[in-house]
Amino acid sequence: MEKMQLSPMRNVQRTKRVWRLRLIVTWQRIKKAFKSTLRHRLHLHLASNLNKLSTLKLNHHDMPIIRPIRHVMKKKETFRPTMPLAQLIQLPHTAADFVDHGDAMTPTKSPIENISTRWRELHGLHNWDGLIEPLHPWLRREVVKYGEFVEATYDAFDFDPLSEFCGSCRYNRHKLFEELGLTKHGYKVTKYIYAMSHVDVPEWLERTYCTWSKDSNWMEYVAVSGDAETTRIGRRDILVAWRGTVAPTEWYTDLKTSLQPLGKTHIKVQRGFLSIYSSKGEFTRYNKLSASEQVMDEIRKLVNIFGDRGEEVSLTIYGHSLGGALALLNAYDAATYFPGLVISVISFGAPRVGNIHFKEKLRELGVKTLRVVVKQDIFPKLPGFILNTILNKFTAITGRMKWIYRHVGTQLKLDVLNSPYLTCDPDYTGSHNLETYLLLKADGYISKTSRFRWNARRDVALVNKTTDMLIKELKIPEFWYQKPFKGLVLNQYGRWVKPGRQPEHIPSPLSIRSKHDLSL
Repeated sequence: MEKMQLSPMRNVQRTKRVWRLRLIVTWQRIKKAFKSTLRHRLHLHLASNLNKLSTLKLNHHDMPIIRPIRHVMKKKETFRPTMPLAQLIQLPHTAADFVDHGDAMTPTKSPIENISTRWRELHGLHNWDGLIEPLHPWLRREVVKYGEFVEATYDAFDFDPLSEFCGSCRYNRHKLFEELGLTKHGYKVTKYIYAMSHVDVPEWLERTYCTWSKDSNWMEYVAVSGDAETTRIGRRDILVAWRGTVAPTEWYTDLKTSLQPLGKTHIKVQRGFLSIYSSKGEFTRYNKLSASEQVMDEIRKLVNIFGDRGEEVSLTIYGHSLGGALALLNAYDAATYFPGLVISVISFGAPRVGNIHFKEKLRELGVKTLRVVVKQDIFPKLPGFILNTILNKFTAITGRMKWIYRHVGTQLKLDVLNSPYLTCDPDYTGSHNLETYLLLKADGYISKTSRFRWNARRDVALVNKTTDMLIKELKIPEFWYQKPFKGLVLNQYGRWVKPGRQPEHIPSPLSIRSKHDLSL
């Protein structure tokens, strides 16, 4: 009787083992077939490219590349390329180009033209029609300029959790551009803006990321063009540069994906972004006024000052990631307060911010937006990575729904695979990095059907400042941007210590404006 009871169980176990064995064998066959097909196609690709080598004009510098390739063709089974052959042959730069031998190297600056006659077109008068496909060189250089201003918000941000000033800017506003080498652009910083993103978090998180202010972080700055730059660009330009998410509390706030109405209207925006933009606290030191109130107060002052002089004024708002979302909220406020002011927003890797009514209101207010995205970057697909992506394909049905997120403005889509310098391995963090955007869009992009610009000037090594996105053939260290000795210095007594900040670089909520500050 017991034997009859155990027999069905054994049959079930034996059936499971058989099916498991069949699945393993089937999967191994699939992998083997896939590898065989991939190897065959790779061999055909190599043969096709080698047939073309005879028509190329090669010099003796090219032979160290060609000889190994011919040798590899004889042993195709052991060939494991890190990048396609066509790219390897056509690389404008090699590892040797990043070694300083004391000779004259290719300059990283492109010529800067006087754009005073076409500045309105470059800032979206016709929604950049005819300037993107192909990309106009004047627009490229303006994007590089503003992109470097946004990158400054990362380069100057104190990320060190062991620093008593973590979360602030490492330099005061008078020294920011000088310390980061941005004085060549001809702008002057007039005010720092702080944002409040404090949330109730566990004590262990506060201990590991203790900031100089538990409530506030340095979020952006406002700058204005000097006289020489104003003459070149054809108007007095007010610049607002917003950084992306860096603090843990900001990441937490970003995840608040519900929509919140702006006043008593159908216009709705993401609750987390609006919270960072508009939160304030009476008992805080740096956010008695919200980021919104701080930046609008500064914009009003500058518009009135230069408007009273009879100068033409524009407002350019740039942002990366979270900063791109805050830039749109900033543009909405500014366009509402200053009807007729030329306002343009250019964002890198920005998420969706609001619903269809928010999008339509910005268009009605005349705000021009150029939205630059990378295909491999998932952040622009947020919030609603799956749901909104599907619903946006049925705009005829879902177009007027108030709870669906909509992107704003003109899109310029880039692809990491178009650059010969960037690795093909999926790196979602690296694809979202601002320096990756600047390499692809600002310096290498020509058009959808064109190859990477061979005479690009921007330093390729900048991509690996905080990523590992460059191909190994260039031999550029990954994550190389860091302080020597992790910020410690050897003092006169032989001790390794953390250097204190000079009084002028200690964060202060006070903004004392003098006549000298506005003598631009």
